[in-house]
Amino acid sequence: MPKVLRDDDIARVANGVYSVSGSNTNWVIVKDGDNCTLIDTGYPGDRDAVLASLKAVGLHPQSVAAVLATHAHNDHIGAAEYLRTEYGVPILMHREEVPHARRDFLDQVSVGQVLAQAWRPGVLPWAVHALRAGGTAHVPVASPQAFPSAGPLDLPGSPTPVHTPGHTRGHCAYVLADSGVLVTGDALVTAHPTSRTSGPQLLPSMFHTDRSRALDSLALIEGVDADVLLPGHGPLHRGSAKKAAETARENALSTPGR
Repeated sequence: MPKVLRDDDIARVANGVYSVSGSNTNWVIVKDGDNCTLIDTGYPGDRDAVLASLKAVGLHPQSVAAVLATHAHNDHIGAAEYLRTEYGVPILMHREEVPHARRDFLDQVSVGQVLAQAWRPGVLPWAVHALRAGGTAHVPVASPQAFPSAGPLDLPGSPTPVHTPGHTRGHCAYVLADSGVLVTGDALVTAHPTSRTSGPQLLPSMFHTDRSRALDSLALIEGVDADVLLPGHGPLHRGSAKKAAETARENALSTPGR
């Protein structure tokens, strides 16, 4: 089911930084003049919405200097291969995520795991929506690339990757230091259709490759100097990364089986 983008789906959160709400997942446009860095690309069904969001902020697919993947789940790389093949956009990620993006293996919640949790509020409606948006589609990235060097990347916004494993092995958050923004991907979210909690939190356990490592990675988020957090799911969060990570940890420890 293709996502139809509305005006209020795009939020300008800092100079040149836009958070876009797709089909229960978000992506980020970091604009610098006529070029941009695109962080994540939504579900496969979000492809037209990704293109529309670029147009809405005065850009074109050719404007994308690179796609940065927080991780290679379907709801975050849905349009990546399209942008690579049609427009030559490089797709960059942590080296541990590269084989996952190629689909040498798939480290994603299975249909069986979802069905086992179907009794929980919100799980079945989310699962139906995810299927319609392309959550089980085969969307490998044929030529994903590892970051060329450590530290800030030579891309619009000078994003700095922060390896935050647990959700997947190569999950990365991205610091936009000049804007005071941290793109957290799924290392820290603020809402999800399968969660009854609002505010900073980990996703429910079934979504993580290693929940204990995901919990440990909150310490890495806690150490980032940022006062705007852009999660992969849920609304943006204004407040320190330190406090947000502390809140997410408290929520996770209060519901350890979740």
